[in-house]
Amino acid sequence: MRKKTFALILSAAMMTSLFAGCGKKADETTTAGDTQATTTEAATEATTNATGLIVPDEEAAKNVADLIDAIYVQQRTDETDAQCKAAKEAWDALTDAQKEMVEGENADPDYFGRDTGDASKDDPLNQDEIGENEILVVSFGTSFNNSRTEDIGGIEKAIKAAYPDYSVRRAFTAQIIINHVQARDEEFIDNMDQALERAVKNNVKNLVIQPTHLMHGAEYDELVDAVSKYQDKFESVIISEPLLGQVGASGSDTNTDKETVAKAVTEAAVKTAGYASADEAAADGVAFVFMGHGTSHNAKVTYTQMQTTMSNLGYKNCFIGTVEGEPEETSCEAVIEAVKSAGYKKVILRPLMVVAGDHANNDMAGDDEDSWKSMFVAANAFESVEAQVSGLGSIDIVQQVYVSHLKDALANGAASNGSTAAAAEALADGTYKAEFKTDSGMFHVNEANEGLGVLTVKNGEMTIHVSLASTNIVNLYVGLAEDAEKDGATLLNPTTDTVTYSDGSSEEVYGYDIPVSVIGEEFDLAILGTKGKWYDHKVSVSNPVAQ
Repeated sequence: MRKKTFALILSAAMMTSLFAGCGKKADETTTAGDTQATTTEAATEATTNATGLIVPDEEAAKNVADLIDAIYVQQRTDETDAQCKAAKEAWDALTDAQKEMVEGENADPDYFGRDTGDASKDDPLNQDEIGENEILVVSFGTSFNNSRTEDIGGIEKAIKAAYPDYSVRRAFTAQIIINHVQARDEEFIDNMDQALERAVKNNVKNLVIQPTHLMHGAEYDELVDAVSKYQDKFESVIISEPLLGQVGASGSDTNTDKETVAKAVTEAAVKTAGYASADEAAADGVAFVFMGHGTSHNAKVTYTQMQTTMSNLGYKNCFIGTVEGEPEETSCEAVIEAVKSAGYKKVILRPLMVVAGDHANNDMAGDDEDSWKSMFVAANAFESVEAQVSGLGSIDIVQQVYVSHLKDALANGAASNGSTAAAAEALADGTYKAEFKTDSGMFHVNEANEGLGVLTVKNGEMTIHVSLASTNIVNLYVGLAEDAEKDGATLLNPTTDTVTYSDGSSEEVYGYDIPVSVIGEEFDLAILGTKGKWYDHKVSVSNPVAQ
């Protein structure tokens, strides 16, 4: 959330108070009744007295800021509901002048005061009476009401229309956003644990998770971890693909999902700008800059792949950037130079984000000097700089990508409920990319391979090859550790694999060819470390995609 600054005299007075050791103790707060007693006339008079003591206006504003900061957290507690209620009541008790004084670590007047649309138009999808089959649509979330309704709500409605036999429910992964919406609008949105507990309570048997995340990044990984804790509560659990599908190994890798999204967002931007095509806009000197979030996760190569996709599609005037500037070529400064070098004189900014929330409204289109719009203007290289604040989730074609992912996930998941023969029959002879999951943070697929192995199906038998994180696991055994130690046990020996990371570096690690008896179900796999001790683990192979 972007903060507004105090007037200079107020900031100076507050600092004087802090350094002088004067004013209220840190653990004292002002009640809602105290704030209601302060009048508008008093609020417009002096802000501090001659000694620097905090006067009621500042104290009331600081109390609200502290209450906002208390709920601006990622962890829900037993006190969260009461804290959200108290923060809003204290805000409502302030005068208009006092509201402008609210400033905290994360608090500012916009937290409660900014109009982001009508929250009553949004459906939090937190109802019970779910039934046996549920699709849980999981999003990071947004406190911008219009964007939540149009972008996230648009995806949810498309899924509901495509799968009428499933109950569609919602979960957000950002508790900070859940608290914001609850405190401001009294709309209650489930976090992941709440949504999964709701599914358990409603006796859901078949749970399908559809993330609205852009890629296989940190948020997707956290989602998978959260769902894994509930794996044994349902007869089947399927996790579908994020919007842009599998990441791939290098910046030159593309896929159908990335192409579909690149076309959709470019066509939407071109149409909104009043052009018939991207070529017509280019001829008029217009460049489209699509701003994503960016990440330090190795999935950041996805943004490079999106730029590659734009080039492959012939969109020479389309540029990919990120708020975080990761990868480096997507920083605002780098993109400005790229647009300048290409000779375009008009710039249209648009988010490469599922939701047009805080980043789109503030970091991209905001008026502060560090917003992308302001930085492009400050470059003094362009005749015009405009912003289109619209999320990917509101585009029909993008919504259908999620529907398609669900179709694939459900088709692949159906194979996991049969026997070995049924699974092999469902998978024709050939090679597949498949997820290889373990119950250990120390024993897993090398990060360069994004949790994936190569599954080979031949004559009804399945084997998956996985490259591990190092050479510290010297043998595997399909079964329990106690059996691996017995004479005659058939151990799996390693291969030496070379993996290449997103930064171009490479490393030799151990890989293994592991027999797979069934898709989508856990089986025992013991590992032998360099210290000569066997350890029991559970692993599973799921979501095979033909290569």
